[in-house]
Amino acid sequence: MSRLPRTVLLAALAALAVLALGACGESHSRVTTGTYAGSSGKNAPYLDVGPLSYEVQLSRGLNPYDTEDSAYLVGLTPAQRQLLPGEEWFGVFMQVYNSSNLPHPAATDFTISDTEGNVYHPIVPDATNSFAYRPGIVPANSQIPALDTVASDGPTQGALLLYKIKLTALENRPLTLTIHGPSNAAQIASAELDV
Repeated sequence: MSRLPRTVLLAALAALAVLALGACGESHSRVTTGTYAGSSGKNAPYLDVGPLSYEVQLSRGLNPYDTEDSAYLVGLTPAQRQLLPGEEWFGVFMQVYNSSNLPHPAATDFTISDTEGNVYHPIVPDATNSFAYRPGIVPANSQIPALDTVASDGPTQGALLLYKIKLTALENRPLTLTIHGPSNAAQIASAELDV
């Protein structure tokens, strides 16, 4: 083999190697299970449930006496606002992506479970809460929360799933968020939450 073809072949192989390694640098992976890690969802997995992808931006306890956190509790009835002894507010801030060219329904069923088998369901505030997750049809090439909204531009950059959880749940970690597909019970994804 002459020197010129060998050089061209080596250059082509090097270019392919760079492209392959570049693909490995993707900070998100498309999976149905994962572990939330990092602030603002950095390195969190995209959880695929049907044609939509879900990403936890942040999960944490909420303090109703904190200025920021009190805004997340707007729109609750007096009965919903009541915490039983040993309970606390817990928020999961979620983004949902529809990268397809068709509209699709977003999940309506999200649960949190701890290692003791306790299962928690979200409480849905009324329409006065600008941060609350509102399921519905996600337009083609769009997301929840919609861009340029209070929820997308806020500190968490996600739509709020609001829970009342037992304080003991924080001792029974990891907490696992499970997302159930809106039209197919077999479509389930889950992620461990960083608390």
